[in-house]
Amino acid sequence: MPKPLILGYLGVLLFMIGDGVEAGFIAPYMADHGASTDVRAGYVITVYGIAVMLASWFSGALCQVWGPRRVMWTGLAIWAVFDAAYLLFALGTENYPLMLLFYGIRGFGYPLFAFGFLVWITNTAPKARLGTAVGWFYFAFTGGLPTLGSLWSSLTIPSFGRLGTLWSALALILLGGAIALVGARRRPGGDRMAPPEVTTGQSLLNSVSIIWTHPRVLVGCLVRVINTAPEFGMLVYLPRIFSDDIGFGEDKWLQLLAIIYGTNIFFNLIFGVLSDRIGWRTTIAGFGALGCAISVTTLYFVPTWLGADYYWVAVLAGMFYGATLAGFVPISALIPSMAPENKGGSMALLNLGAGGAAFVGPALASLFFPSSARAESP
Repeated sequence: MPKPLILGYLGVLLFMIGDGVEAGFIAPYMADHGASTDVRAGYVITVYGIAVMLASWFSGALCQVWGPRRVMWTGLAIWAVFDAAYLLFALGTENYPLMLLFYGIRGFGYPLFAFGFLVWITNTAPKARLGTAVGWFYFAFTGGLPTLGSLWSSLTIPSFGRLGTLWSALALILLGGAIALVGARRRPGGDRMAPPEVTTGQSLLNSVSIIWTHPRVLVGCLVRVINTAPEFGMLVYLPRIFSDDIGFGEDKWLQLLAIIYGTNIFFNLIFGVLSDRIGWRTTIAGFGALGCAISVTTLYFVPTWLGADYYWVAVLAGMFYGATLAGFVPISALIPSMAPENKGGSMALLNLGAGGAAFVGPALASLFFPSSARAESP
């Protein structure tokens, strides 16, 4: 871990805990409070995913001309303002159009904050330790979303209810943002990265032109979409399936979600260090791609077949998925190394892949909700 950025890592962890508080229950909660159906709730999350996708792309390009520090401040402000508007005027009044508007705009917040910090890391960490530094970032990122966020909600919902828990998330966001940005305010690497003559528009164009100047970066972007789409898609449909259809209940589902990503955060560190030794590509292809192909299938089908009496099997399947998902961690070290003269552009495209998964996953889940409902109806 780069020592000058320790408070930044801590701040990102707290910020992402706040962002992850809602992960295990927001889709069914919106369905019951204004969205009317799981499908319409899925549409809200899909709009949110589009915003995440765009902000993820903007984060790398904007870091070039604004600097990571300013990009992070912008993300924090967007999240805080539009989350308050969402809770007060959308969920509070069960207004579906305002859910689409405010929740959607809020989606620009966390990618600017979190991925802005990731660019900061890649801008300062030595190449020989970059895989480890990125592993620590995903330890903080996944430690919050959805690991400790889900655990937090499982503890606070019985006392404060779901709406009160959502308000507590805003407090965590503000605390994490303050620690990261105030604590790292004088640290190197947080200022403008591009030459003075480069404009914001040119930086955004550079993040697109890298597609044909370095086509392998585009491949990395597509891999990033594919590897993370199941993570976001399952947060739309698995809450109903695991809580209601299988019969685990909401408490056990939230605990399972925390276990999945609790496993993931430790393997983020393991694969970050291991990848610096055995190679970034080897780790991604073997542990990430092949491992996830097996584990994501196991996570859905095995608990569905065995039922509520075999919760421990679901836990093992979840731990397997969380571990293999960490195999993709080195991609954030590999892709910038393919275009060392344009790290901001390569990170912009890579972050676009991460954000694209937040759109593709919920969109696919929403697409298949109607057909699955018809198949299950008598």
